Amino acid sequence: MVSRVIPVDAFDLVVFGGTGDLAKRKILPALFRRFCSGQMEENSRIIGAARSDLGRDEYRQLVAEAINDYNTTTKCELGTLEAFLERIDYVHVDARGDEGWQELADLMQPGKVRAFYFSVGPGLFGDLAERLHRHGMADSDSRIVVEKPFGRDQETAKALNDVLAQHFYESQIYRIDHYLGKETVQNLMAVRFGNMLFEPLWNSQYVDHIQITVAETVGVGGRGEYYDRSGAMRDMVQNHLMQLLCLIAMEPPAKFDPDAVRDEKLKVIRALNPVDAEDIVRGQYGTGRGGDDYREDVENPRSTSESFIAMRVGISNWRWAATPFYLRTGKKLKARASEIAVIFKETPHSIFGPEAGRHRNILTIRLQPNEGMDLDVTIKEPGPGGMRLIDVPLDMTFADALGPEGEDVPDAYERLIMDVIRGNQTLFMRGDEVEAAWAWTDPIIAAWEDRGDKPVRYEPGSSGPEDALALLHRDGRRWREIRA
Repeated sequence: MVSRVIPVDAFDLVVFGGTGDLAKRKILPALFRRFCSGQMEENSRIIGAARSDLGRDEYRQLVAEAINDYNTTTKCELGTLEAFLERIDYVHVDARGDEGWQELADLMQPGKVRAFYFSVGPGLFGDLAERLHRHGMADSDSRIVVEKPFGRDQETAKALNDVLAQHFYESQIYRIDHYLGKETVQNLMAVRFGNMLFEPLWNSQYVDHIQITVAETVGVGGRGEYYDRSGAMRDMVQNHLMQLLCLIAMEPPAKFDPDAVRDEKLKVIRALNPVDAEDIVRGQYGTGRGGDDYREDVENPRSTSESFIAMRVGISNWRWAATPFYLRTGKKLKARASEIAVIFKETPHSIFGPEAGRHRNILTIRLQPNEGMDLDVTIKEPGPGGMRLIDVPLDMTFADALGPEGEDVPDAYERLIMDVIRGNQTLFMRGDEVEAAWAWTDPIIAAWEDRGDKPVRYEPGSSGPEDALALLHRDGRRWREIRA
């Protein structure tokens, strides 16, 4: 199966923060892979912009090193890197001053799509937006891409929205969440709305509960200062897990259109119930007996920020009123795995008797690693000896299903950046969606801060705090095993 590559219009893409970690690890390798695929028109260019006082040749060397270090493609012809570097330029700019802006404006080519990637802290969004307008680089067809964190709470998110709205229309603002660019996440919509098999069953009458897990084996790494200010709730639940929940729970949009899809996601967020204290478990890795310890990693011996959070979430609408959603995410867990598991109810009556055991169908959407989907179905165990039932998975691992071509399925950043160039906002968050997510999140955080709650400690390399197990046990359920 060979994927069809559709070239995009010629563009000028300016990467503010073009010497930073995100640019080197994700953005530049993603652009190189799209170049290798033949998706870039000949006149397209990438312009790095940052505080570093570099020349064009020095920046091209930085780009070459980043691609050699972080690129994963194996199907780019020898010499193509040199051809890609010919499209690279660089400007030394001062985000809060005037230096470099006119030089950047002079590089813009008329008649091309203009995209500006704000790979910088949110404190610079307003400065960059204002200077783009002041120097005549932003027109009605320009787009800006902004990374998380998009605010720290509803108030700061609204302030950021207001700042950007002074210079750009909502249709020009692309708030990126790389989880939405994953192939499996988009296939979730295809499975739901492209197959008659699932949509009639996608409700509380047939679904017992849904589990969303994003587990990491790494600690906070070099993000300690940021992470300790945010914690897992702000860093992961308010955006990544919230987006996955919305795609699972939303009503079918009238059409696959950016605003139609985002309207339905917004309805889900507004239907989320408040979360009581007994429905939240917060954890922090480390035992105080040496080894990996969150407080040492963030250099804050009194930290009360969570590196793990599990919660029971309800949705007050007709489709999901009786179906709980269990969310969990954490660092320093036993395996790296991200998945959504839709656990269907048992059959109302078993004709095989109690000795056949209890069985149920489970649809598992694996986001990482080994992207794909499993559907557990119940069959007879082979062999003589009566009707013994077992559960077996119908497995669609993308790498197997798509063959060798599946190795080059575009990653999230490749897809999302090309969607920016196309002007397709379907996989990007809208301003009111972000503010609504914070409106639900803020009271939860405020409540545990008012109570003075502290996260419970858990063993690095485990499945998280024991209290998280009880969160499901009291409902007669259990978490799925975390495994890669």
